[in-house]
Amino acid sequence: MENFETAGFQQMSLFPSASEDPSRTDSTRHDKCGADPALCPKQDLRPPVRITWNLWHGCSRKVSPGCLHCYMYRRDEEYGKDPTNVHKTAAFNLPVRKYRSGQYKGMYRIPAGSTVYTCFTSDFFIDAADKWRPEAWDMMRRRPDCTFFMITKRPERILQSLPTDWGEGWGHVHISCTCENQHWTDRRLPIFLELPIRHKSITHEPMLEAIDIRKYLEKYGSARNPDNSRVLESVSCGGESGPEARVCDYGWVVNTHVQCVEYGVPFHFHQTGAKLRRSISDGQGGFLTKVFEIPREHQHTQAKKAGLDYGGVIEMPECLSSTDDLLPLEDPT
Repeated sequence: MENFETAGFQQMSLFPSASEDPSRTDSTRHDKCGADPALCPKQDLRPPVRITWNLWHGCSRKVSPGCLHCYMYRRDEEYGKDPTNVHKTAAFNLPVRKYRSGQYKGMYRIPAGSTVYTCFTSDFFIDAADKWRPEAWDMMRRRPDCTFFMITKRPERILQSLPTDWGEGWGHVHISCTCENQHWTDRRLPIFLELPIRHKSITHEPMLEAIDIRKYLEKYGSARNPDNSRVLESVSCGGESGPEARVCDYGWVVNTHVQCVEYGVPFHFHQTGAKLRRSISDGQGGFLTKVFEIPREHQHTQAKKAGLDYGGVIEMPECLSSTDDLLPLEDPT
């Protein structure tokens, strides 16, 4: 396995702080409760966490080539389950659950300031979830002290699925559109980048070929929202994981990095994927191309060591279904 040379990069938060984003004020923290005080009666001194909130599960159909080896399909089929069955999960009301006893009695189980990776075993905008989505928006509305990050392949369904009080976007919700190749980039981004979303980004995962996004970076890379925040906050690339993973070429990732640097848009290489192809020295003054098979536990760290991150980082969860860092969901006895 190739051990990329480590290079420095700048760390930035996924969502701007109050000083960087006028829409995010101290009222979004529990200690300055922006809601009815009855909803957060105690000062929350717990550190924030990064967790996943898979409020519904399943996908009725694979919409593009990036879905071919979907990890959710693979996991469900391993356990004899039907991955096309879209259903609410036991975690549906996770953001608004509170402790009923103990030192945290009356407080939300998810601490203030936490980042909630939303709907990573489905698509938040899938039509099968239309009847549940208003309640999901309401739970996010009640938790302005957390940030909700979601990724979609269905930007054409976003506008019709937004809550009535969405306005130009909620300051604590970030939506990323994933585009795995040039065809779907040119289908999705013209729709997505025009939507009223306060925090939006582009994700190429699984990255299946070189993708040219210069025309989008030229138009939106320096554009600003009315509150002076970026229209396009970042671009992130990642290879495919799993036993049937397709190859991700390191040159494709570098090419996207170069495009982002050219237009001053933050870039993040968040995972190599299971098979990363790149050119290496043959020891005789030339080069040869080799495909490196990278174990799952090293795919994030190897991407980080590549040193391609520029201007900021979107932290992706290493295990999209993990909630290991979440406080217990059952009341302590």
